[in-house]
Amino acid sequence: MTKQQLIQKLDAYERLMRLDKPIGILLLLWPTLWALLIAGRGHPSLSIVLIFVTGTVLMRSAGCVMNDIADRNYDGLVERTQLRPLATQEVSVKEAIYLALGLSLLAFVLVCFLNLQTILWSVVALFLAATYPLTKRFLAIPQAYLGIAFGFGIPMAFAAINDYIPPMAWWMLLANVCWAIAYDTAYAMVDRDDDIKIGIQSSALFFGRYDVLAIMLCFAGMLSILVYIGLFMQFGLYYFSGLGVAALLMVQQFLLIKKRLKADCFKAFLRNSWIGAVITLGLFLELTFK
Repeated sequence: MTKQQLIQKLDAYERLMRLDKPIGILLLLWPTLWALLIAGRGHPSLSIVLIFVTGTVLMRSAGCVMNDIADRNYDGLVERTQLRPLATQEVSVKEAIYLALGLSLLAFVLVCFLNLQTILWSVVALFLAATYPLTKRFLAIPQAYLGIAFGFGIPMAFAAINDYIPPMAWWMLLANVCWAIAYDTAYAMVDRDDDIKIGIQSSALFFGRYDVLAIMLCFAGMLSILVYIGLFMQFGLYYFSGLGVAALLMVQQFLLIKKRLKADCFKAFLRNSWIGAVITLGLFLELTFK
């Protein structure tokens, strides 16, 4: 293999793992950081934070590879995904399988530095990541399953720091499910026509003409749960200010998606990272200066 061929192969692997599109890493990371901050009372162990951050990058990358393996016969038929490395055969299925296994193994090695309960929950997390791509074949709202998979760092974070998972962790996971349905429905609105053509399920198809309403209701559900958690934890100005800014960002998304233009729906999806960021900042300031 020449140097140029090696560079092209590494570039294809990077795109297969979506490292060129970090939005997925951030959407996976923010809820995990919420849990780490609350479980660690604002001062989680740096080593545990590094393990979870690195593990998030590895598992999101592995999940993207697994997704493309499952969708390899469909991606070439969808405008947004037709240039993905498996669809263009820049990467073989065998290479992709080895890559997914390698990334998952590295993530598991990291988890082995944590307690037994977290190790056991990591097996569930791997199962969720591996099976999510298949849910698009039969679940009307696969985005709900995605929310569980993307939010499973929440109970794992509590388990890693406190060696138990309180009820609040499951409420946080439910908030993440609401959030995932909201942002991934906006994402699915971009692919609606292609999904109909190839027979893939999505929340955008399920909600139909009520898609925008459903997104805003899911945002409302997410915020309601986070408000409840804030009241339960007796949080104050910093935390609720973060939620207030997040609510304004959600209103901004409504203005983007109300006309259902593909480009604007995709912009709305990308801006969800800012929602996660302001909530994280508010929580960090609350726990630091409380």
